[in-house]
Amino acid sequence: MSDEHDPDIDFDGDGLCNHCRRYDELCSSRVFEGQDGQDRLDELIAKIKRTGKNKEYDCIIGVSGGVDSTYLAYLAKKLGLRPLAIHFDNGWNSNLAVKNIEKVLTKLEIDLHTYVIDWPEFKSLQLSFLHASVPDGEIPTDHAIDSLLWQEASKRKIKYILSGMNFATESLSVPSWAYGHSDWKYIKAIHKKFCGEKLKNFPYYTFFSLFYYNFIKNVRIVSILNYINYDKDEAMKVLNKELNWEYYGGKHYESIYTRFFQGYILPEKFNIDKRVGHLSDLINSGQISKEEAKNRLKEPVYPDKYFLEDYQYVLKKFDLSKDEFDNILKAEIKSFRDYPNSYNLVQFMRKCINVLRKYNLYPK
Repeated sequence: MSDEHDPDIDFDGDGLCNHCRRYDELCSSRVFEGQDGQDRLDELIAKIKRTGKNKEYDCIIGVSGGVDSTYLAYLAKKLGLRPLAIHFDNGWNSNLAVKNIEKVLTKLEIDLHTYVIDWPEFKSLQLSFLHASVPDGEIPTDHAIDSLLWQEASKRKIKYILSGMNFATESLSVPSWAYGHSDWKYIKAIHKKFCGEKLKNFPYYTFFSLFYYNFIKNVRIVSILNYINYDKDEAMKVLNKELNWEYYGGKHYESIYTRFFQGYILPEKFNIDKRVGHLSDLINSGQISKEEAKNRLKEPVYPDKYFLEDYQYVLKKFDLSKDEFDNILKAEIKSFRDYPNSYNLVQFMRKCINVLRKYNLYPK
């Protein structure tokens, strides 16, 4: 990665960037492979089964139809767990995502609970983020998914949420690209400024909610993909062969809006190509070479076969004219720092959690 892609990047005397240094610092407390990983995974699975004894489900997983959540569901069943799958339908599912979810969960015999968002309200929130002129357009979905998983686990008295997040392929964190997954103050502030109405049905959580779920209800999020040698290309081959799962052409492209936002809005308006971050993670984890990453970046960020149909679909779904959308793209670029937020508190909490993880006092 270079400063062309990230304005906050810095390099040390050896030419190593802050993202790579962060990876090296945290990797030992986040990724466990070989026998150590197997032993830790066995212990964790035994604990999940023990806390879920005599219950219909012993854990919850979020499913989107994408590779990480699908492989997570596959692995959970292989390990003998009894998961309940939760799907957050925000109105942007691609047909392929729906097909993948149905095929996979049917073959794995996993029950599914689907939460359908209040579309008019969610539409107003997504439009608010577009008008806010920040590159954080997918934050509302990410926040709602996390909130829904916490809520369902608490309501059903399930102690473990299995996360598809894996440090090997998702370790890069660039605040200027996307911030606010856990910052309800920021999300609420943008909606209030550009819509003015109160969000009544949107699933959200606060830092007090997190304290309640973690320390009162004792619900834990665990990333079991961190305990295995998780290779994304190999995972896709396994899913295709054993579950007839189909690839959708890009990271998180199972969602039409994500595909359009990452493939068009981010590079066109913000000069952000999120493939740079995704590929950097794969380089750090040893899954691809720098040369291969460079070759992949030569490919179009947004294949022509998607653009026109997605463009028309997004504008129609948002009730935007071409001129209105063009004005959004031309508006002055802002960042989360231009709106009320809890950034300092979020960063402090992350540092505390990383310290706890280092001493095995917090789930990996």
